[in-house]
Amino acid sequence: MDESWVDSAERIGADLHLELSGPGGRRAALIAALREAVRSGRLAPDTRLPPYRSLAADLGVARNTVADAYAELVAEGWLTARQGSGTRVAKRAEPLRQRVPRQGPARARAPRHDLRQGTPDASAFPRAAWLTSYRRALQQAPSEVFGPGDPAGRVELREALTEYLSRARGVRTEPGRIVICSGFAHALRLLFGQDRGGGGGVLSGPLAVEAYGLGFHRALLRDAGVRTVPLPLDEHGARIDGLRDERAVLLTPAHQFPTGGPLDPGRRAAVVDWARARGAVILEDDYDGEFRYDRKPVGAVQGLDPERVIFIGSVSKSLSPAVRLGWMVLPERYVDDVLAAKGEREAWASVLDQLSLADFLSCGSYDRHVRRMRQRYRVRRDRLVATLATHAPHVEVTGIAAGLHAVLRLPPGTERSVVQAAALQGVALDGLAEFRHPDTYMAASDGLVVGYATPSEHAYAAALDALCGTLPPVEVPGADPAGG
Repeated sequence: MDESWVDSAERIGADLHLELSGPGGRRAALIAALREAVRSGRLAPDTRLPPYRSLAADLGVARNTVADAYAELVAEGWLTARQGSGTRVAKRAEPLRQRVPRQGPARARAPRHDLRQGTPDASAFPRAAWLTSYRRALQQAPSEVFGPGDPAGRVELREALTEYLSRARGVRTEPGRIVICSGFAHALRLLFGQDRGGGGGVLSGPLAVEAYGLGFHRALLRDAGVRTVPLPLDEHGARIDGLRDERAVLLTPAHQFPTGGPLDPGRRAAVVDWARARGAVILEDDYDGEFRYDRKPVGAVQGLDPERVIFIGSVSKSLSPAVRLGWMVLPERYVDDVLAAKGEREAWASVLDQLSLADFLSCGSYDRHVRRMRQRYRVRRDRLVATLATHAPHVEVTGIAAGLHAVLRLPPGTERSVVQAAALQGVALDGLAEFRHPDTYMAASDGLVVGYATPSEHAYAAALDALCGTLPPVEVPGADPAGG
């Protein structure tokens, strides 16, 4: 292959759109246009400019005109020029922030301390190991990878997940019963019809759900026309005896979200018996099942009956939500319908990311990363408990030692004021009431759902100090401090 044209293209440099107008001739117009491009931010600091010859050819001006304009702007400090590096926008050339009239309410400033649930420590993403897997996957990928994707997902990833989920989560499956998706929300859309243009889903309602859960998921189901029926919770997890005529139930059995307890072994067996008797199905949300700190992680309910459980997982907590990969382990009778819902081609999950994750799992990097993060998050949870014991001993931390968040119980009537006070102090927190199903008849209790994974290592201590500064004092509002 003759690659001389590639060499030429690299020498010519990047395209640069400039309008040359105004008094003073072509040189003055070019200088003004370049200044404006830098000032407005169109040319970011350290951007390499085209060589004299190529920009002169693009603009229809003499080469010396471009050389003179560059030299003038270098002298003024807008540009820099070094042998071998070309001409670049100066790093100190800050773009002018244009004032845009506000439309609607102003956005709130980002909090100084983010203790909201649901996000892992972004700074801990295993960049080097992921890059190694990505390069290896790209080098070994067959040419078919760069065509339309299989809606089931790459077989390499489904094979790697079969081995991993069996070993680490006690899941019983085979590659043909795994369908790759972009995460849990995408799985719900596929199962309940949002990806079919209102034409009905693989499953239909009503759907039993836990009395506390993500409002986003409830809203997604509501938009798909699914009625959700709340199941009360107690110290043993969801009350399975509350199931009636529903055709499906959605549970977080390894670590109830957000209250934090596991589903009791007797109730695990009971919900499988219910599904068998009713011809129903269990949706198992294994959102952070790998992260248990006080003992070995509990296995999946799916292992009790693979034909009655749809097991759903993702890498959003273990790696990053930015990777956008999840999976459904399906009973055999649902596989074809879910694939039909996805369509003839993969439209959601990047095939190259799928191959990278397959390699990441197969070479052991995923296990090493999970073990490392399990230790890190365990230390963080212990620090949260110890800090509260010292500075707010009246605040109880509930739930098992697992996951990426903890629940702090508060005196009755204080939750809203604490969340508001925290926001004023730059601390982002979730109140327990935010996760409560609107139709549940469970007695409400005040609390905070504190995510201890999001802050970086160097910011965590300050975040805990700020949290303690927002908590209510020992006295319950309305109580008589004299005890009368």
